[in-house]
Amino acid sequence: MGNQTTVSYFVLSGVSSDPQLQPFLFVLFLLIYLLTVVGNGAIMVVIRADPHLHTPMYFFLFHLSFLDICYSSVTAPKMLQNFLADETPISYHGCIAQMSLILLGASAEVFILSAMAYDRYAAICDPLHYQGTMNKQVRIRLVGGAWLIGIFYALTNTVPVLHLHFCGPNELDNFSCELPSLLEVACTETFTSTMTFLTSALFVTLASFSISLVSYICIISTILRIRSAEGRSKAFSTCSSHLTVVILCYGSALFRYLRPSSASSVALDRIFSIQYSVLTPMLNPIIYSLRNKDVKAALGNILGKIRSL
Repeated sequence: MGNQTTVSYFVLSGVSSDPQLQPFLFVLFLLIYLLTVVGNGAIMVVIRADPHLHTPMYFFLFHLSFLDICYSSVTAPKMLQNFLADETPISYHGCIAQMSLILLGASAEVFILSAMAYDRYAAICDPLHYQGTMNKQVRIRLVGGAWLIGIFYALTNTVPVLHLHFCGPNELDNFSCELPSLLEVACTETFTSTMTFLTSALFVTLASFSISLVSYICIISTILRIRSAEGRSKAFSTCSSHLTVVILCYGSALFRYLRPSSASSVALDRIFSIQYSVLTPMLNPIIYSLRNKDVKAALGNILGKIRSL
């Protein structure tokens, strides 16, 4: 790999160093992780099982749920392990792999959210051509493009890190191997890695956010032109869940990575890292199921069939 690594493992500081809180936090985050897996898994099963949900919007929601399960599974198991031991190391290669998967999952998620925003734009602003605009090939290309951008983003930021020298300390002030935490303990110059990360993160954020922003400007403009209050309410209800998820995702991630260094705080970093890497994947199925009549109806039908059996 061309590096001179002397540190063979890293120690994650975890969420809290208070031993009395560890059992409570373990149970809490275990429940959150189980809700994430079960909730998103249920969304996927419902979409697959109900023919009425075989539409472009639910195609993207299916892939968002799958990505949320993968994304939370990158960090949550190791976090839970840290609650059960005073010091749980993660190998150098395991830490690099976790960092890469976090970058991949985060960037793929924002572009899937952008694809969902474009889907809502096509449905509300140009409903007559919606089925043609969001045909199967377009949907596959949008989701495939999100994964490809995620892979490229992860590789772009991982390669410079492989050339850094880690000689100690080996404790990371976080519960996962995020790139900023790794750069803080590097023994060599991190200018290239830092600039690569800032540039690529800015590009990914601006590109994905611009698509969502322009889509919602057009959506809101179209909704405001609808004369009846009932029509406006119905149109807005089709995208309110997605808009809530977008605000949660971008709000926490932007504060974590793009705030000034003068506002640095380990506690704040952990809180916002937990928000977008642990809580948001859990909240997504709750938001979509509670605010979506079609999903609730399909879920009710499946549960009814299970009870009858």
